[in-house]
Amino acid sequence: MNDNLYGDDGERRSGRPSGRTGGRTPSGPPPWLAGLFGLVSPEPARPQRVRRGDVRAAVLDVLAAEPMNGYQVIQQIGERSRGAWRPSPGSVYPTIAQLEDEGLVTSAATSGPRVLELTEAGQRYCAEHLEELAAVWAAFGDSSEETPDYAALKPELGRVMSAVWQIITQGTDQQRRDAIGVLTETRRNLYRLLAEEDQGQADAE
Repeated sequence: MNDNLYGDDGERRSGRPSGRTGGRTPSGPPPWLAGLFGLVSPEPARPQRVRRGDVRAAVLDVLAAEPMNGYQVIQQIGERSRGAWRPSPGSVYPTIAQLEDEGLVTSAATSGPRVLELTEAGQRYCAEHLEELAAVWAAFGDSSEETPDYAALKPELGRVMSAVWQIITQGTDQQRRDAIGVLTETRRNLYRLLAEEDQGQADAE
């Protein structure tokens, strides 16, 4: 494994993710997606047994939301598992190298740590294995019916944005027009949910 690519010098020296720098335009969804629910701090779930292959699925799923460096991948896994699972660099970086060998992940040099992103093959894989990738986080969900499952909402939104990005970059003109209709209807349905809740509260009063 290339020490410059995954070594401690590039990832741990500052103690925090260096982020993406340089003039490179990422091919994934926009980076603001990860901060949409940044103010939400759900209680950590109890530690769960990590199954074989979960690291691979988790790495693919977080990269489906946006490109990031290896340190950020580990941080995102910890965030999505509500602090219950933070895989070690010794398990994450070899997994990333394997995914690169499989042609699902690629990396590009910047002035800081290498930025990882899904290849077209990786995007197709994620789109075809949505249930498998979502199952990785199921063990860390909040079982309380009174607590909104924000941790499940955020990665699902990331997957939606990834699908939209694939339509934008790879779809035909007709597929893009159809996608506009799907998104418009989805937006209306979301507002309808809010309206129904407001009406329910008014009836209760």
